[in-house]
Amino acid sequence: MLRVGEQVRAAITQVLQRDEIRDPLIEATVIAISEVRMSPDLKIATAYVTPLGERDHDALVAALNRNARAVRKHITPALRQMKYMPEIRFRDDTSFDNYQKIDELLRSPEVARDLDRTTDNYGDDTDDADKGSSS
Repeated sequence: MLRVGEQVRAAITQVLQRDEIRDPLIEATVIAISEVRMSPDLKIATAYVTPLGERDHDALVAALNRNARAVRKHITPALRQMKYMPEIRFRDDTSFDNYQKIDELLRSPEVARDLDRTTDNYGDDTDDADKGSSS
């Protein structure tokens, strides 16, 4: 499933890069496809997309889903070894937003303070006052 998903991802990426889909919103947007998950029977491919520099993700995902049959038609030559050509579904990839939220949490003052305490208790970091008092 992973290998087929990666092949489908590469095929969809090529179709989008070559502007083979005639939709103004799709043509005007740079689209990153982070992952394609295949159903166990390999008949449904769910592509997770992120429009770069575009605020309205829902409109782009709707445009891609409207043009899913055209995308399927254009990827068929690249995937001719498959027994069934999968139905393509597009979904908004929110993983980048989740990564950003986690990064912001890790950089917050509260977490930094807790990490400093943990290092003082368990790490090699000790205060200079501690070093001077033992002499």
